[in-house]
Amino acid sequence: MAKNKKLKFYIVEDDADVIEFMTEILEAAGHSVVSNIDSGKAIAEIISQKPDFVIADLMMPGMDGLVLCKELRSRKELSDTKIVIVSAKAYDYDRKRAKEFGADGFIARPLRRETFIEKVNRIHEDKIELTFWGVRGTLPVPGQGSLKYGGNTSCVSMEFSKDQLFIFDAGTGIKVLSDHLMAQQRNRIEAEIFISHPHWDHINALPFFAPLYIPGSKLKFHGASHGNFSMEELISSQMDGVYFPITIQDFAANVSFNDLKEETFEVNGISIKTMLLSHPGYCLGYRVEYRGRSICYITDNELFMESSPHHDPGYVKKLISFINGTEVLITDCTYTDAEYESKIGWSHSSIGTVVDLAHRAEVKGLYLFHHDPDQNDDDIDAKLDTATSLLLEKKSKTKVLAPKEGLTVKV
Repeated sequence: MAKNKKLKFYIVEDDADVIEFMTEILEAAGHSVVSNIDSGKAIAEIISQKPDFVIADLMMPGMDGLVLCKELRSRKELSDTKIVIVSAKAYDYDRKRAKEFGADGFIARPLRRETFIEKVNRIHEDKIELTFWGVRGTLPVPGQGSLKYGGNTSCVSMEFSKDQLFIFDAGTGIKVLSDHLMAQQRNRIEAEIFISHPHWDHINALPFFAPLYIPGSKLKFHGASHGNFSMEELISSQMDGVYFPITIQDFAANVSFNDLKEETFEVNGISIKTMLLSHPGYCLGYRVEYRGRSICYITDNELFMESSPHHDPGYVKKLISFINGTEVLITDCTYTDAEYESKIGWSHSSIGTVVDLAHRAEVKGLYLFHHDPDQNDDDIDAKLDTATSLLLEKKSKTKVLAPKEGLTVKV
């Protein structure tokens, strides 16, 4: 929500204490609030006042929140009004019904001061909230050399306006994400977890993701099967009793698995495209498209230099088409160009080839990712400087950023 932008809220709720609680939070944020405990009488006032937001309780005497939502959605003059359903009934069925009746969001009670306004803001902005929880590759890197960018391995999340949570990879960064979710006291978490490939630095902290052990949570894993190994087998194998004391059978959440190939599919109305990458075994890149915007997650991936006998122009052309015009390209830039000379065939890319790829694909934002564990913060700074200079030389419109652990970007 833009700072200092005052919005008009209309609350329909038969509990005066809840009205007082929401009003206090919204007014403290600079917004105006009108409320009514009678849903039947509220309709005429809402039509007349045309608020920016209507927040309605699901369960009310007379006209309940769903019927109210349906009635308001039938009014063309309220097409720009956001409608949020609030309820202590946080069942999947009720969330789905709210969506079917035209609600823009569903907030479960009890309401929490620290998360209520955050959820309202997300619904209002309707952007993808992209957060980096781990940006390193191969191994976590603790110590003084990683204080700026963080030392955790691959994990990125995307959160959407209707509480859809996408998680990409489960390196040690997913433990930081787990701590964040638990600090928000979020329960019954629903998330889609997309695994690029099952190398250790992309799955090794998965057993420490707390929502897996919370009854009522719903988590679905997506990723490429490997020959005769399904995604379920790949995930469960690393938690075999020999290697880890907790097995997949100890999960209390509703967990399911989806084996992927190169394909296009939808999750909760959000388009996902996949592409097999230049990496040992089956490694998938993802393109997420939402309301005309896109984010591409491309790690791990080796872009051979044009002078290499392994360079495949057809693959590069296909990858350029896959990422073309994206708002955000999160991609493997493990090595400097000088380092790459001794790392050819190690299945990761150098900064020069990544910059060239982003420029040719007319990427709007290049996000440097999957840094070598031997590189410290100064080395990453140097890679960022190199990328910036190369883009300037090309007179490219692409902007480059080296995201730090904990950075949130709204797309």
